[in-house]
Amino acid sequence: MSAPTDHAPAHAEPSKLHIYVQIAMLLGVITGVEVVLIYLPIAHWIIFTCLATLSTVKFMFVIFYFMHLRWDKVFCTILFFIGLILGGFTMWALLHLFTATKPLSAAALEMARLMVS
Repeated sequence: MSAPTDHAPAHAEPSKLHIYVQIAMLLGVITGVEVVLIYLPIAHWIIFTCLATLSTVKFMFVIFYFMHLRWDKVFCTILFFIGLILGGFTMWALLHLFTATKPLSAAALEMARLMVS
């Protein structure tokens, strides 16, 4: 006697490969929009805002689907975003730390030139 098998699925789900291909095509289209957007004669702040938004959308698709955060536990997703926030604040602090120097005055530049010569 063989064990009964249930070969009839309740509903047909698209395979993950099909989802990955669709997302890859969507990411390609978004990249194309970004490239075209750079060359449009519109205000720079509009271009920057659109590029930042599109990049965020692409980032979310990549981390949730290609890094499998969509199917992981919520705790893993929270840990990922905590690390992302800590890394972002560290980068922001380092950028401000190394660009916080005031420009030298003309007298200080002249003194520096004299000391080097």
